[in-house]
Amino acid sequence: MDLKHESSGDPIPPKCEVIEIHVAELKQLFNAIDPSPFRERDLDPKAEEFIVSWARDVPREASLALLVYLDRQAGLPDEAAILRDAIHEYFNQRAMATRRQLRQLFRVGRTSLAIGITVLALCLLAGNFAARMLSGNTLGELLKESLLIGGWVAMWKPMEMFLYDWWPIRAEARLFDRLSLIPVRIAYTKDAKGEAWRWDWPAASPSEKTPREDRSLPRPAASQS
Repeated sequence: MDLKHESSGDPIPPKCEVIEIHVAELKQLFNAIDPSPFRERDLDPKAEEFIVSWARDVPREASLALLVYLDRQAGLPDEAAILRDAIHEYFNQRAMATRRQLRQLFRVGRTSLAIGITVLALCLLAGNFAARMLSGNTLGELLKESLLIGGWVAMWKPMEMFLYDWWPIRAEARLFDRLSLIPVRIAYTKDAKGEAWRWDWPAASPSEKTPREDRSLPRPAASQS
């Protein structure tokens, strides 16, 4: 980690794992087609995958921080706070969505368990009935064992949900909780054009942005008849 460049944002605590990202513009971190206000805008899928995969490799007890190396000079004084709020809001929404997914899994699991137990009970009853009706016949024993196997197969899905499927989802929600509180800092790596920050997002509010048309070549004068 190199903080020799001009930087702004949250202080990075000592002895924490720093996730480092290098971009030319802040808007590269966000989904370009998302029309939501900037504090509710989704992260770019590649940026999210990079941040989340890095955080997954860090021990759960370790603290995290995000350092964004930005190839331009500083813009508005609060742009680091704007970026932090947007990132926190995004991962907070992801944590809530993941917990909704977990609750839905348990609802489906309970329904599947009720169905599985019912099918298993019916298979046991049918198997015992077939064995009594065909007593001393190998066919009766075959039907009994087949129905028993079928009943336990019906229990496979709910057992998988309650034994294996839920804990990775809970771990993902906890990871998003950690990322929703992560300190965010921007390090400016070079002095780009003096007005370069005006074309980035969210460095300037719409009222402060100079129209892009000002940067284009003069339009030819309309011909007079």
